Amino acid sequence: MSKAATDTRRRGFVQCEGEDAVAGQLLRPQFDGDRESLLLAGFDTYQRLVRLERIDGETPRRCIIPPRCWRALLGGGAATVVMAHNHPSGIAWPSDADMAATRDAARFLRTIGVDLVDHLIFVADGHFSFRTAGML
Repeated sequence: MSKAATDTRRRGFVQCEGEDAVAGQLLRPQFDGDRESLLLAGFDTYQRLVRLERIDGETPRRCIIPPRCWRALLGGGAATVVMAHNHPSGIAWPSDADMAATRDAARFLRTIGVDLVDHLIFVADGHFSFRTAGML
């Protein structure tokens, strides 16, 4: 792994003790350790949670968000979105599929005037943040 990739990985990882309230108190408790799930948290312009959508992983290594989830989330008045999922493997680094899904979601949301604030990948001892790593 290149030095730049190693630095990005380190910069993007947040230990449990350093998690903010959204990550540590709202999102982390939604995940169990056995199965990969994806959460979409929508916030209004005052940063109040307006909708939380959960997609349970049915296909390994694929991060697909059904249109019904986007409709429910955006129909609830979300102005910003945080994506989050867990890696039961314990490896916080995003897969190629995670990076593609993040890029696609950010592009989609941007076209309708909604900001993808972050994509978090939870593991037992913390989470990886695309925003903190400079990948979003």
